[in-house]
Amino acid sequence: MKSTQFQRVQGVGMGFLAGYVDTLGFIALFGLFTAHVTGNFVLIAVAAADPAQTPSLLKLLAFPAFILGVAAARLLVANCERRRASAVKPSYALQLVLLVGFMVCGMLAEPVGRNVGALAMAAGLLGAAAMGAHSAASKLLLTHLAPTSMMTGNVTQLVIDATDWLRGAADGATKARCGKFFWPVVAFALGCAAAAFAFLAFGFVVLIVPVAILCLHLLLAEPEAA
Repeated sequence: MKSTQFQRVQGVGMGFLAGYVDTLGFIALFGLFTAHVTGNFVLIAVAAADPAQTPSLLKLLAFPAFILGVAAARLLVANCERRRASAVKPSYALQLVLLVGFMVCGMLAEPVGRNVGALAMAAGLLGAAAMGAHSAASKLLLTHLAPTSMMTGNVTQLVIDATDWLRGAADGATKARCGKFFWPVVAFALGCAAAAFAFLAFGFVVLIVPVAILCLHLLLAEPEAA
């Protein structure tokens, strides 16, 4: 069983990572959504309805890349379950490999320019796959945490609980949920801001920050399943 303090470290760290990677992909690669599935549905719909406004191939391929990341994480977890082994560290390792690929391909692609070359394409797709693996690990292994890459649901729950608090209907469970959902939202927002300033100053190398977060989580993760 995870301690409350360690759960908070996980939620904050992974929420910051998700906001950071999503924002960096958006700024660096012409509005690419690495973790925002809703945005990818919008891009695909726009492409289908109005070919004159078709988004770049990278944006269209980001959705299947995200799906492949989810599928890879699911297969990894299933394999660990068959062997009765913990999948927590392997899932972090998978995300780490994909994020390092995102960073290296992005650095090699710099300066990206107006057109998406092969290396920039590879960077974006690896980033989307990394966030797919991140989302799958959150659903499969880190169920004790609030979702760390899907903030719409988190904010909705926070507003519901805050409304109950203001109308005098809050209880102990309400307070616990507020703590569970509040910190990942704050961390995600801070990750977004940090990535925006860091990328504009230094480029793709700043992906070393989420890489370092994953390395820390690999070191701190307990051997048993989450």
